[in-house]
Amino acid sequence: MKPSLMNEKRSNRVIKFVEMLKHTKSPWYGLPFELMKWQNELLTKLYGTETENGKRQYRQALLYLPRKSGKTTLSAALALYHLFADGVSGGEVYVVAGSRDQASLCFNTARDMVRQNKQLMSRAKIIDSRKTIVNINTGSFMRALASDVGNLHGLNASCVICDELHTWKDRELWDTITTSGGTRSEPLVIAITTAGNDRQSVCYELYDYAKKVASNVIEDKTFFPAVFEADEDDDWTDPKTWEKANPALGSFRNLDELESLCKKAQEMPALEASFRRLYLNQWVSTDTAWLPIDRWNDCKGQVDLEKLKNRTCYGGLDLSTTTDLSSFCLVFPAEDGTYEVIPYFWIPEAKLLNNRDRVNYRLWQKKGFLEVTPGDVIDYRAILHKIHELSKIYQIKEIAYDRWNASQLVVELQSDGAEMVGTGMGFASMSAPTKQLEELVLSKRIRHGSNPVLSWCIANVILEQDAAGNCKPSKAKSTQRIDGAVALILALSRGMLREKRSVYSDRGLLII
Repeated sequence: MKPSLMNEKRSNRVIKFVEMLKHTKSPWYGLPFELMKWQNELLTKLYGTETENGKRQYRQALLYLPRKSGKTTLSAALALYHLFADGVSGGEVYVVAGSRDQASLCFNTARDMVRQNKQLMSRAKIIDSRKTIVNINTGSFMRALASDVGNLHGLNASCVICDELHTWKDRELWDTITTSGGTRSEPLVIAITTAGNDRQSVCYELYDYAKKVASNVIEDKTFFPAVFEADEDDDWTDPKTWEKANPALGSFRNLDELESLCKKAQEMPALEASFRRLYLNQWVSTDTAWLPIDRWNDCKGQVDLEKLKNRTCYGGLDLSTTTDLSSFCLVFPAEDGTYEVIPYFWIPEAKLLNNRDRVNYRLWQKKGFLEVTPGDVIDYRAILHKIHELSKIYQIKEIAYDRWNASQLVVELQSDGAEMVGTGMGFASMSAPTKQLEELVLSKRIRHGSNPVLSWCIANVILEQDAAGNCKPSKAKSTQRIDGAVALILALSRGMLREKRSVYSDRGLLII
């Protein structure tokens, strides 16, 4: 490799183009994209460093930034630079995101930047249906794609920007992309991402490689590492640590919000993992215990059954296998944003004789917290009878259940007029009500009457999270029964949707 040189004229061209663009989201909508010092330095080095023969030195780059560092906006701006100002005719510029929604977000940002600029609009053809912008003067195009788009062999990419690489599931796609510009004179692949949670992923492999290049363990002058993170031994609660990982802190990265998130994370282990990964850019385990039992116990206020008669409520039904614990939970939303909870549990008699859960089921039965049905399996007729009985006392609007574990009981309830709502057990359906329950507990806006079976289930929950920060209880990773917790979350999923009042309407969405 020949010695590298700095071409400020080339880097200034990139910076000038980016700062010609305007923001597309409030509160900065319509304002010029003014690069911060760290962004300016980053782009200067990435685009201004040349080899002796005048070619751009860097062919791959990792911009490793925490959440809310303007990654999507920067991705869109750089994609437009390569489309309109990089001097390439017949160029192919791809922005590849982890999901279709994220790809749409990237494309919409780029499209709206173009629409705010008369000069670019005069040269652009926007094709919304294909998430494509064409430069009609050069024949180049920019296209936003999801990482699960399928076979992308045959690309001749001049630039690929990989948005949120930590959410990608396909390693083959990365290999295809990094070899797709072989006939181009200056191909460039830029990965812009936050930390993930899968150390077997292509994202972690690239992160590890970037660290080794940055520390000169590996010599690769074609690879540009820009890694912003907290070290493993840093105090994650210290604002100085936040500054190290968040170059945008104090500008569009709000310090007060970070302080609030950190305070919540200190109270709950599951939030700690998310805070450290998303805001400090640390690779941490996301399989953690969920609600601290002392915070749950703080919500044990008495539930007055008489006052709840004829009140609107929502149900969650978690039917385990016929030999295990099953649960039905009712939640009663109030106008002040609080909830009251009444849980019910069933278990077959045989389970008491072969009790591997090491809890006193007989005591719970004796005190009325648990119903035992005769025989080796749960008699679902007992559950059906109880729900019929409850429907005469309360106004049960809807009952959510696991749609992949439907049974004859669900069919019979529907036949009797119950509004049954099949619900997926994945992140898409479970994350929002799971996070709502966290917030309700932390703010003491839920009362559960201290039912010991429900408390046991809550204490058993191991929370799993995906790369995007969505979370849900994991039956696979929780070593003991969590059926009551799942039933409660299912009930909340209907209550928060139908009442159109939740914690989110009060303080906005809590991103963890």
